[in-house]
Amino acid sequence: MLYDIGVKISYDYDLPVIAGRHVLRLMPAVLAGEQDVLSMQLVIDPACEERVDIVDFFGNAAVEIAYRSPHDKIVFDLRCRVDRHVVPRTTIVSPVLAALEAEIAAELSLGPQSPHHFLGRSPRVRPMPEMNAYAGALLRGGMTAHELVLALGSALHRDMKFDPKATTVDTAPEEAFAGRHGVCQDFAHIMIACLRGAGVPAGYVSGFLRTIPPKGKPRLSGADAMHAWVQAWCGHEAGWVEYDPTNNLLVGDDHIVVARGRDYSDVSPVKGVLRTAGSQVTKQEVDVVPLG
Repeated sequence: MLYDIGVKISYDYDLPVIAGRHVLRLMPAVLAGEQDVLSMQLVIDPACEERVDIVDFFGNAAVEIAYRSPHDKIVFDLRCRVDRHVVPRTTIVSPVLAALEAEIAAELSLGPQSPHHFLGRSPRVRPMPEMNAYAGALLRGGMTAHELVLALGSALHRDMKFDPKATTVDTAPEEAFAGRHGVCQDFAHIMIACLRGAGVPAGYVSGFLRTIPPKGKPRLSGADAMHAWVQAWCGHEAGWVEYDPTNNLLVGDDHIVVARGRDYSDVSPVKGVLRTAGSQVTKQEVDVVPLG
């Protein structure tokens, strides 16, 4: 599936920012056999004094920028064309949960996609007895790692309410879980915590989701948003499987990958520090336009 994607993130400051440094992870990933970026342009206004394009530990493209002169706003404007082509897997061979630990131990690599990085505590996700109990209630004798991913994703979709007003970007997963409501970030963090508690390595994927307007209604420009879902390591043969608990489905061509990491802290679209005494207003607009 071919897409034209536009992202505009703006920050308006009450008082001028004297200096700032930011890391951007907005650009869709280039993934062999899954996703190609055919064209891309990132415009930053005002122009920054420093810019360095890097690849982080997990293989995500990032841009580091810095300002040393006063400014009262910043706009990040990304335009790109992406070819997303996920080949559905008809069969996923995954070990039973009791055997998964041995398969993880047999993975000797500590490279970016090693399951060892995705099993323990990470900056935004920590073991929680309540989530361990929730996942434990779904376990059945002989259940495979992949079957647990499907069962857990379906259960969270059933038991959690999508509510964009219930949480913020800083809400802890345990708070969202206690209230049983939140947004895609919360769904992903909770599922990651549950899977890790059950011994299944799991990580966070940020990206874009193609949205389809109601029948007879026009597509609204700028109405899309960045999305988040989960990747789970389901054994040596199955490898990584991606699941969207917010929408209760395995990831396919409608999901465009931007970055992968342990949790949101590894893949946040904009991260940085400012020297200012004022507050700020943030606005985000995303367009994901399918071209066929």
